[in-house]
Amino acid sequence: MRRRTVALVGDYSEKHTAHRAIPRALELARSVSGADFGWEWVATRSIGVASRDLAAYAAVWAVPASPYENTEGALGAIRWARETGRPFLGTCGGFQHALIEFARNAAAVADADHAETRPGGPSLVVTRLSCSLVEATGAVHFAKGSLLGTAYGGPSATEGYRCNYGFNAAYRPALEAAGLRFTAWDESGEVRGAELPRHRFFAGVLFQPERAALRGEVPPLVLAFVRAVSQAG
Repeated sequence: MRRRTVALVGDYSEKHTAHRAIPRALELARSVSGADFGWEWVATRSIGVASRDLAAYAAVWAVPASPYENTEGALGAIRWARETGRPFLGTCGGFQHALIEFARNAAAVADADHAETRPGGPSLVVTRLSCSLVEATGAVHFAKGSLLGTAYGGPSATEGYRCNYGFNAAYRPALEAAGLRFTAWDESGEVRGAELPRHRFFAGVLFQPERAALRGEVPPLVLAFVRAVSQAG
């Protein structure tokens, strides 16, 4: 296996538009960047001890289509990438689980959970959206000087979604105090993305930027991720 290989952590299914789009997005980004890297799908059920099961990978993309078959495996992969400095990208469900992982292991919200898989949980960091975003499209605004804003090369973009769950803003102070920076919002000010400023590349978004590849466009965030992967030591 080549040193720079991206682990696409999730449970692959051809029926998911995002899963069909991700390889195409990586192909387009590889072509534009000239980066030499590969990727492999890693089912969450195959992840027991992330440090062992993902040791050969240079980066992690936690992909859409949750709930995952093995939630703890997905969370372990995210934590491993965060703590070892591997480039990390989380889109849609991947972003939601990155929030949960960070809350549990960095922000002292030990019982942080997801309303889809544990609706009665005491600390639901991810809750049902007031309005469904399944097949929705809308403007996203980025914080000045953020990784996300730099990747897109401007203050805003139009992106598509397929989700019913998002970040519970009640936990924003706790996550910010622990170092997470929220850097993307929709028109109404709802959080749509976040990043870790002290990390090589750690970003998550609720939307699915990979879908642009199905239109033959290079997704800016995927290109930024690929460039970070190409520079990973």
